[in-house]
Formats: sequence, structure tokens, C-alpha cells
Amino acid sequence: MATEALTEKEYMRSGHMGCPGCGLASTIRLVMKVLGKNTIVVMIPSCVGPISANYPNSVFDVPCFHSAFEIAAPTAAGIAAALKVQGRDDIIPVAFAGDGGTFDIGLQSLSGAADRDDNFIYICLDNEAYMNTGIQSSSSTPQNVWTMTTPGGRQGKKKKFMQIIAAHRMPYAATASFGHPHDLMAKVERAKGFKGTRFIHTLTPCPTGWRMAEDLSAKSAMLAVETKIFPLYEIINGTEYRITHEPQGLPVSEYTKIQGRYRHFTGEDVTRLQKQVDEDWERLVAQTKGIC
Repeated sequence: MATEALTEKEYMRSGHMGCPGCGLASTIRLVMKVLGKNTIVVMIPSCVGPISANYPNSVFDVPCFHSAFEIAAPTAAGIAAALKVQGRDDIIPVAFAGDGGTFDIGLQSLSGAADRDDNFIYICLDNEAYMNTGIQSSSSTPQNVWTMTTPGGRQGKKKKFMQIIAAHRMPYAATASFGHPHDLMAKVERAKGFKGTRFIHTLTPCPTGWRMAEDLSAKSAMLAVETKIFPLYEIINGTEYRITHEPQGLPVSEYTKIQGRYRHFTGEDVTRLQKQVDEDWERLVAQTKGIC
């Protein structure tokens, strides 16, 4: 990673209103340390809202724009277009949105912006449910996991969103986790070097919604990677896959046992999850070799 990405300067002020242990807040802080002062932030109603603070205040030490829930991507695209008219190519618009505003409500507008290859970076902050409004299931919620609207476990499967992103053939897309901060920051730095629509899918544990202690947020983010549940990789132009961290291959039970949302899982459920994770990993490895 470039040296400037490791600066001590903070572009996210202290005093945000997120919950203790919030994975979104930690991720946003790391992203902003890399993007730096020449950034315009787009935020939407979600957990990003209270973290960002209520208008007219903001925790960001850069200009920011509070958009509607479903239009984070086109809002950032509009800002990019205005900067182009002004001849400013030194400022990066970045959109922060959760899984609800990305996987579900914002998918259509994100797809349109990606189709036009509008020039901005999109950070998906995935805590795997609609946490800000009461822990409702989203299409990012894993199968059989507890939420307030799926007390017996969600029936649907988590959407393979990076496959959708790859289909758009974006210049750069990647997965990242603040449990592996150097990998996350390196990918933000790498994204800065591309033009067009760039997408980074981050896993951002929510102690409140995941039913775990506040001090387990970083550990759960790390375990998601090391158990291969959330592998770290990047995709160039929708076709070139590269794994950026070789996971330890820990059993998925190491990840599930520290979260209350998995408390109802039986041994059979964990075995089934392990089988699915192993199959998904093999498929990803095959993609990096150009087999799939």
C-alpha cells in the first residue's frame, strides 16, 4: 500500500452516534483514512445516517451529501458529472450504503450507474440485515439466520451479490473486511487508481443484530474470512479474479458459536453450512484459475 494511505490524519471525527462495536463505523474510518481530503461523501438513510450525524452536523472532515435511500449510486454519479464539468479530476465521490440500500432497494440505480460506468467508488457496508430499523431480514441475510422478521431462521439464501457486480464488468470490484484492515485499505487505495464505477463489498458485523458482545465485532469480522464464509478477493473488469488473502480454513463453528443469531443451529445445520462454504470456496478458486 502507498505510504500516504497510512497517514495518522483522520477524516472521520470522533463522537459518532453508532452503537458500541459498530462494524460500519470502523470500516468507514479506515476507508476515509485512505481516500483523504479530496473526497465527497454520499450517505443514505441507514446505519450510516446516525454514524454520519444529523444535518447540519457531520462526523466527516470532508463535504458530504445525504441522499435518499435508493439512490446512493446515481447521487455519487451526479456529483462526479458536476466535477467533470468543472474540470476537477482530483476529487473522488464515494457512496456509503448498507446491504438493504445495495442488495435490495438500491440495486436498480446501482446497476444503471455501473452500466454507464459513472466515475465514483461505492462501498457496501454489509451487516446482513436492516439493522437501523429493527433487525429485519434482507436479501443479504444468510439462510436460517435469526432476525426479528425471521425468528425461526430466514428461508431464503444470501444473495451472491459479487456475481451480480461481476456481470457489470466494472473496472474494479473487491470484497474486504475491517477484521483484515491492511487488505481493506490496500483495496481502497487500489480502487483510487481506476476510473469508472468501482465497488467494494465490506462485511461489517453488528453486535446488536448479530446478538454478540460489543468487543467481538473485529473478531467476528476476522473469523468470517478465516472460515472462508467471507473470502477476500478482487475482480478486474468482471473476469479476472484474484484471492488477496489465503484463509486458515477454520471450521465455520468458530464463527457461528459467538453469535446469538446462530444459537438455534443444530449440529446438522452447522454441517450443512460447512459443506456450502467449502463448495463456494472451491468455486472461487476455480474462477481464479479461469475454470468457471
